[in-house]
Amino acid sequence: MDLHLLRVLVELHRQGTMRAVAKATGYGTSTVSVQLATLEKQVGATLLERVGRTVRFTPAGRRLVEHAEQILAAVEIARADIGPSGEPGGLLRIAAPASVLSDDLISIAARLRRTHPALRLEMQEREPAEVAELLDADEVDLGFVYDYNVVPRFADNGTTVRRICSVPVLLAVPAGEFGPVTRVEDLRMLQDEPWVANSRGIDDTELVEFMCGMAGFTPTVAHRADSLGLAVDFVAAGLGVAFVPAFVPVREGVEMIPLPGEIACRRMFAVTRPGRHMWPAVALVVDEVAAYRG
Repeated sequence: MDLHLLRVLVELHRQGTMRAVAKATGYGTSTVSVQLATLEKQVGATLLERVGRTVRFTPAGRRLVEHAEQILAAVEIARADIGPSGEPGGLLRIAAPASVLSDDLISIAARLRRTHPALRLEMQEREPAEVAELLDADEVDLGFVYDYNVVPRFADNGTTVRRICSVPVLLAVPAGEFGPVTRVEDLRMLQDEPWVANSRGIDDTELVEFMCGMAGFTPTVAHRADSLGLAVDFVAAGLGVAFVPAFVPVREGVEMIPLPGEIACRRMFAVTRPGRHMWPAVALVVDEVAAYRG
C-alpha cells in the first residue's frame, strides 16, 4: 500500500469531507477522489460509500484508518530512529499557551539557538483547544496544553501525551475583603461576586462552575481575559474574583487564598502527533521544559 494514499485516507477521517482534505493537502477534490479510488483497488475492498453529496466510511474503511494511523506513526518513529546523527535539527513547530511561552519556551529557545544551531523553532501562542486543532491539521509538531484535575481533559499515555507538572490553584480576591477558605463550602462567601475566566477556552469556566457548584451556588462569569495577568488586573481593581495557578506573581491589592487540601490543580502536558515523540528535537524540547518546571 502507498503511504501517501494512506495519509489521504487518514486526512479524510480527520477532516470529514473531500473539500476539507483538498484544502489541507493542496490537491483538487477530483485528485483526492482518484487517490482514494486507487487505494481501494490496492486493498481490494470498498472503503467509502456515497451518502448524498458526501461520503461515509464502510466498516472496512474504518478498520483501514486504524491500521493506517499505526503504520504512519511507525514510519515517523523509524525516521527518527535512523537519523544520520540522532542530533536534534531541522524545523520544529510548537504551539503553547502564553504562560508556557513566556515562562519556559522563550528562554529555552534562546539557549537552544546557541547549543543546537541546526535546530530551528517556530512558536505560536495558542490555547489548549487550538493546540489540539493545529496538531490534528499537522500544522504543528509539538504542543503544550493545560487542564484542571477536577475537570480533566488530557491523560498521560507516555507517547502522544506526557504530563509535565502540576501546580495548585489559588483563589485571587481583592486584598482584605474575604476570609480564608478552609473548606469548599466557604466559597459561598463569593456567590454574589463576578468571576473572571478565560476568553478563548472553556477550561477556566468549567473550573469556576465546578468549584462553585461544589459549594452550592451557580457563579456569574462577568469578565473574560486571555491573559492571566489581565485576569489579576480585574481582581486588583475590585471588579471580580478568579482562580489562578500558583505561579502567577503576587500583585499589590490582590490576595491569593489557598484552597483546602490543594483540591484543584492546573496540570501541564506536552502533546505530539503520533510517532513524533521519538523525534530528537521533540524529545529535547519536552525534556528541557520538564526540567525547567521540575
